[in-house]
Amino acid sequence: MMLGLLLARQGAGVTVLEKHKDFLRDFRGDTVHPSTLDVLDELGLGPAAAAVPHRDVSELRTTFSDGTYRVADFGRLRVGHPYIRFMPQSDFLDLLADAAGALPTFRLLRSHEAVGLIESGGVVRGVRAQGPEGPVEVRAALTVAADGRNSILRRHSGLPSRNYGAPMDVLWFRLRRSPDAAEGLDMHFGAGRVILGIDRGDYWQVAYVIAKGGDAKVRAAGLADLRRQVAALVPGLAAEVEQLQDWDQVRTLTVRLDRLRRWHAPGLLCIGDAAHAMSPIGGVGINLAIQDAVCAARMLARPLRNQTLNSRTLASIQRRRWFPTAGTQLLQRVAQRFLVSPMLASSKPSKAPPPLRLLARHPRLQALPARIIGVGLLPEKVQGLTPGRGA
Repeated sequence: MMLGLLLARQGAGVTVLEKHKDFLRDFRGDTVHPSTLDVLDELGLGPAAAAVPHRDVSELRTTFSDGTYRVADFGRLRVGHPYIRFMPQSDFLDLLADAAGALPTFRLLRSHEAVGLIESGGVVRGVRAQGPEGPVEVRAALTVAADGRNSILRRHSGLPSRNYGAPMDVLWFRLRRSPDAAEGLDMHFGAGRVILGIDRGDYWQVAYVIAKGGDAKVRAAGLADLRRQVAALVPGLAAEVEQLQDWDQVRTLTVRLDRLRRWHAPGLLCIGDAAHAMSPIGGVGINLAIQDAVCAARMLARPLRNQTLNSRTLASIQRRRWFPTAGTQLLQRVAQRFLVSPMLASSKPSKAPPPLRLLARHPRLQALPARIIGVGLLPEKVQGLTPGRGA
C-alpha cells in the first residue's frame, strides 16, 4: 500500500490487490515506528495519522524473576517522534488507502486474491487473481509481491531462499485491559515461557511464546492450564485471563526467519516479509517493510516513467536493502539463540541476562536498542519523490 501510494504520486499507474473486502481483521504487528512516522510527515499525512486512535509509548520494558528492566528508551532518540506508536493496522492501511485513492492513477481491488503469476518468455507480465465475480488477470510492467511470509507469488516465482529457523511459535489472544493497568508493552519471562502484552487501550493483545511446534501440546493440556500459566507468570492478568473460554479465541503464529537469496526476477520484485520473513523479536517487520517500499519507490520512479525498467534496477533495490535486512536478522538470530532458546528450555524462573543488567546500570545505552528498533539500520527518506508525470 505504501509503495502504491508513493508510485501513484509519481503518476505511475498502480493496481493494489487486497484479498479481503476490508482491513478489519486481527493483525499481529500494529506498531508504527519513528522512521515510519517521519515518512508520514514527509507525505503530509502526519496530522491525519495523529487523529487516528493510538497510544505513543516511549520505552520498552521486560520483567524477570529478579525485577523489571527497561530495554529501550525512545525518549533518548533525537528524532521527530521519540516513541513507538501503537495503532490498529487496519486504521493505518485505511489512512494510506484514502491518500492513494485520491490520486487518479491508483486503483485498489478489494476481495481480489492473487493466485499466480502471468509469465511469457521468462518474464513476469502480471498476476492472476480470484475476484468476487471469478478469475481476473492484471497485467503490469512490474509485479511486486508484498503478500507476506506465506507469499503465494514468492512460491510461484521459485526464487531460492535461506531459512534460519526459529525456536518459538506464538499464541495470540485478546484480554480486556483495566484502566489502571501498566501502559505500553509489558513483557514477562518465566520458566519455559514468555508473555508479551501489547497495550491496545481497552484491551491487551497478548503474545504467549511457546517452544517451536508446541502448539498441539499446549492445546492438549487444555484452556484451564493455559489460563493458569498466564496467571502464574503475570498475576495482573489473573482475572482477565478467565475471558478465555474457547480455543477459537486463540490463534497461532508459526514463526519463521528466512530471506530470499534473490528478491527479484524479470518483471517481479519481492519486498517486506515476502522477501525476508522476520522474527517477531523487536516488532521490526513492519518497519523494514515500509523502508523497503520507500526505497523501491525512489529507485523505480524514473525507470517506470522512462520505460527503462530492467533487472539491474531491481537488483539495486535488493543491494540497498540487504544490509538493514541481514543486519536486523542477525540481531534477531543472536537474541533467539542466547535469550529466547535458553528461556524456553529452562524449568527455573528466569533472571535478567547480563546485557539487560548492563543497560540498567548505564541508561544512556538504552538509546541503542531504541534506535535499532525504532529507526532501523538504514532509514529511508521520501526526498526526491515529488509528484510527477504519468507512467
